[in-house]
Amino acid sequence: MRRASWRRRPQGNTPLTIPLEIAVIRNDEAWPEGLEALAERAVLEALDQSGARLKGAAELSILLTDDGEQQQLNREWRGKDASTNVLSFPQIEPFGPVAGLLGDISLARETLEREAAELGKSFADHFTHLVVHGFLHILGYDHLEDAEATEMEGLETRILARLGIADPYAD
Repeated sequence: MRRASWRRRPQGNTPLTIPLEIAVIRNDEAWPEGLEALAERAVLEALDQSGARLKGAAELSILLTDDGEQQQLNREWRGKDASTNVLSFPQIEPFGPVAGLLGDISLARETLEREAAELGKSFADHFTHLVVHGFLHILGYDHLEDAEATEMEGLETRILARLGIADPYAD
């Protein structure tokens, strides 16, 4: 397995004054190129729209893997012996200070491709949605209860709209 990473501190027009490093790690060479910029936009917009603020230098990793590795992670950490589209591993307290090692997000390429095709969505749009979804879990959002799901889905919809992506929960 080849590991390549991309690390960048947002610069330019971004309003961040505190550094946020986003490391994108490719454990599957079949992922398309150019996803680093999509992931960065998704995380920064989710951070902005959620109202969470960086309280110090922070780092987030995003693992781009395949269904086999995702299944292993899901089995080991959640006790579910199946692949899944996105997994989040928060390292901060829910809705706590956003600083230090924030956590990890893992995405399974084959599952993401299949879901995008089934939903009639572009790969890039579905990828962006799942990064937003995963990052909101890092911040403390969840969807186990109906009220939590409504709040999280509403926030995802607002974030994605700001990124020019249609409501993923619309009929």
